[in-house]
Amino acid sequence: MVRSLPERRQSKAKVRRFYVVGLDFRFQTAPGWEMENLVALAGERKVLIPPPGRGFVAFPEPPRLVIDKSLGRAPTDWELFHDYRLVSDRMKSLLEALDLEGVRFVRCETWYRDGRPAPTYWLCDVVRVLDAVDEANSVLEIEYPTPGRKVYNLNRRSCLLFKEDAVGAAHIFRLSFYPMTVCDQVFKDACKEAGMRGIGFTDATKY
Repeated sequence: MVRSLPERRQSKAKVRRFYVVGLDFRFQTAPGWEMENLVALAGERKVLIPPPGRGFVAFPEPPRLVIDKSLGRAPTDWELFHDYRLVSDRMKSLLEALDLEGVRFVRCETWYRDGRPAPTYWLCDVVRVLDAVDEANSVLEIEYPTPGRKVYNLNRRSCLLFKEDAVGAAHIFRLSFYPMTVCDQVFKDACKEAGMRGIGFTDATKY
């Protein structure tokens, strides 16, 4: 009897990689900029907090960003600003090109301390929030494990895997049960190719 040749094994589909989006601490020296009208934007609490569902409230006036290089460095392409990000014009363009539905922006009036116009910056919010963690295959602690109320505890070393059907075509998103922004390889590679400064990435499987 002649045995049939074994079927050629199909190559496994390439696993999509995800990263925790943070800051590149090589650029985290003393900032030489401030939001001049923060009280007008946020009130006496002086903290900008997103409304329910994220995004921005209707500010009474445009944010006024003042850059003073005598105090420190100018803003990079990606800065943390309260619960938002402060991004450059070119980072805004990259985000819109890759994932227009996942982000919102408010333009800042940007000036140097001596009154000269400065490069454009934007307040940015990642508004897409996904329940996308593959909890069964990830390594993480879950507190208050009830529907809609659970909280991820990532204080210990964690390994986060994600459900492809939940992420879909998204390139950047927030987690439903932890204050974290996550991106895929496409977004990370685009930032590297464009030479974006100030943004950092940590492999989500080694967080």
